[in-house]
Amino acid sequence: MSKKQILLINDMAGYGKVATAAMLPILSYFGHPTYNLPTALISNTLDYGKFNILDTTEYIKGVFPVWKQLSFSFDAIATGFIVSELQAGIIARYCKQEAAKGTVVYVDPIMGDEGKLYNGVTPATIHSMREMLGVAHLCYPNYTEACYLTDRPYRPEGVGRDEAESLLRHLRKLGSKSALITSIPVNGQPSVVGYNHEDDGFFQLTYDEIPVHFPGTGDIFSAVLIGHLLDGGPLPASTRKAMDAVYTFISLNKDNEDKNRGIPLEQHLDILKR
Repeated sequence: MSKKQILLINDMAGYGKVATAAMLPILSYFGHPTYNLPTALISNTLDYGKFNILDTTEYIKGVFPVWKQLSFSFDAIATGFIVSELQAGIIARYCKQEAAKGTVVYVDPIMGDEGKLYNGVTPATIHSMREMLGVAHLCYPNYTEACYLTDRPYRPEGVGRDEAESLLRHLRKLGSKSALITSIPVNGQPSVVGYNHEDDGFFQLTYDEIPVHFPGTGDIFSAVLIGHLLDGGPLPASTRKAMDAVYTFISLNKDNEDKNRGIPLEQHLDILKR
C-alpha cells in the first residue's frame, strides 16, 4: 500500500512531547511522509505554568504562496492549535482549496478540557474553530470543546446516549462530515462517541481511565487515529486502536517523575504494531 503525504498544521513546543512534537514521530513510524507548518512556537508545555509563545501567522502568510508556486500538495492535512481568528481564516481557506483537489482534512479543535477553556482562549477562538469545522472531513473535539462549539451545556456527570448523538449531529451542522467526541461520560462510562458519514452510523467505544495527567495525550490519539485511517482503516476500528495506544502509552509512563514534559514516545513506538 502506498503511503500518504500528510501536513501537520499545529504548534511546536521546544520542550515537551505535545502537538507537532508528539504527532510527527508517530505518523513517521507509520511510514507516512509527514510535513509540518507551525501555528506557534512555544518554549515548553503550558503545564509548567510559565512559557513564551511566538505567533507565526505572518510566516504562514508567506508559506502558502511559495508552496503554490512549487506545486506542493498533500493527501491529508491535520490541524490543531490555532492562535487567532485571523490565522484560522488563512488556514481554513487553504484547507478548503486543497480539499477541492481531494485532500482529506482532519480537525482537532483544541480549546479546553474538564469544562473550562484554556488560558487565552476567547469567543473569537471558538468562532475560529467553528470555521475550521466547516472544511473538515473529520473532527474530534473532546466533550468540553464539543459543548463550546455547539453552545450546549457541559455536565460533569456526562450525558445519555441520545444526548451524545445529538451533540454529534450539532457538530455535523457546523460542516464536518464525520465526527468524534472524546473523553465524554456516557451513562457513567468514559467513552469516545462517533458518527461515520460513510455508513451513516453512530458508535460508542468505552474505556478505563488511568488517574494521571499527561499533556499531549490528545495529540497521540490524533496521530494514531490518522495513521490507521490513512492506511485504509475504518473509522470505528481506527478510533479503538488510537484509544488503546493512548491507554498503553499512559500505563507504561504513569510513574514518570516529570509528567509535564509529556510522554517520551520514541521509547515505545513499537506498541503501534499491536
